[in-house]
Amino acid sequence: MKSIEDIMAMAQNVQAELTKAQANLDTIEVEGASGGGLVKVRASAKGRIIGIAIDDSLLVPSEKQMLEDLIVAAFNDARGKADAASNTEMSKLTSGMPLPPGFKLPF
Repeated sequence: MKSIEDIMAMAQNVQAELTKAQANLDTIEVEGASGGGLVKVRASAKGRIIGIAIDDSLLVPSEKQMLEDLIVAAFNDARGKADAASNTEMSKLTSGMPLPPGFKLPF
């Protein structure tokens, strides 16, 4: 059995690694798209929106509702990709830890 000092040192190390991993997530970029690429949203794996690109062909007043729907779809696509990138990075961090099945970090 490990001593309390060993357990505390391990917990501090895990906390430091989590902080480092969280900071790294903001440097990973993903791109969501909709409408066959007519609307694109760039986001960080942490979910921060970096940019949006809208094809000029969609800038027609009568197509406003469709454009709004495509923007929402592109945001959702980017968010899904950001979540996947985040999960991949966090699983790299936790792969060597003896965690129970289904246990997720950060808490």
